[in-house]
Amino acid sequence: MFEGGESKFQAKGMSSSENPEIVERVFKDKDKEENDDKKDEQKGGFIEKVKDFIHDIGEKIEETIGFGKPTADVSGIHIPHITLEKAEIVVDVLVKNPNPIPIPLIDINYLIESDGRKLLSGLIPDAGTIHAHGSETIKIPLNLVYDDIKATYHDIKPGSIIPYKIKVDLIVDVPVFGRITIPLEKTGEIPIPYKPDIDVEKIHFQRFSFEETVAVLKLKLENKNDFDLGLNSLDYDLWLSDVNVGGAELEKSATLAKNGITYIDLPITFRPKDFGSALWDMIRGRGTGYSMKGNINVDTPFGAMKLPISKEGGTTSLKKNKEDGGNDDEDED
Repeated sequence: MFEGGESKFQAKGMSSSENPEIVERVFKDKDKEENDDKKDEQKGGFIEKVKDFIHDIGEKIEETIGFGKPTADVSGIHIPHITLEKAEIVVDVLVKNPNPIPIPLIDINYLIESDGRKLLSGLIPDAGTIHAHGSETIKIPLNLVYDDIKATYHDIKPGSIIPYKIKVDLIVDVPVFGRITIPLEKTGEIPIPYKPDIDVEKIHFQRFSFEETVAVLKLKLENKNDFDLGLNSLDYDLWLSDVNVGGAELEKSATLAKNGITYIDLPITFRPKDFGSALWDMIRGRGTGYSMKGNINVDTPFGAMKLPISKEGGTTSLKKNKEDGGNDDEDED
């Protein structure tokens, strides 16, 4: 009984002697965690203080020296040259630098899209420097190639006008502020031009001579564009029965209405004797073969254009004026 009780007592004694160690270890661990938390708080507080200090210093430098963020705006978009193949676009961006030192324009990112579809994008590195307390107009040249657009988006047809949005990101490096991106946007419309169709309806004799004949060529022009063309001049060569009779100047300007047909008169002179046996068919009013090649210079809402005109294998008729006994409405033989 005694031994058993003693062993029981010893067992209790061992159990009671372990508890203080466990409790002590727990308290030590808690103390360590609290110390670590305090250190983290102190560390975080120190970092925040450093950040606040740097921010305060930056603001003081900005106030003292006059540093500020540059501003930019798209001041204009120009189309200096447009053809059937491409449009050359120049985007003018006005950048103002309020700082007492020049700032470098690191990169220019640009994107042209239409109805959310990308037409053109690119990057211009090392775009220059903006002078201290000054402003600069940065010109961004872009080339929009129509074949690339039509090959990618088949619903874009020649002669149409499409909306566009130009997005520009200017990346500049400013003391105190660091690298800054200035986003810009501008919307507008641009044409996909189409060359006019031409046809020589008839040729009226005004004065006939084997040495030199004066006539008026009645030219039919069909404008297949969704915008008017202001015809200022044209240069062309005309072949009648494979004989080059040259060309003539436009006597007065004309407006080629959008998706419409316009007739203009062109004076021409030629020597009938150069035509040989084909002359008799011409005199008798029978169909005369012709070809015509040249260009027309027009004004459009998008700027001036030089558009080609051409006609191969056409047929026309030569007629006398009414005062010379001719009849405009007579049928061809």
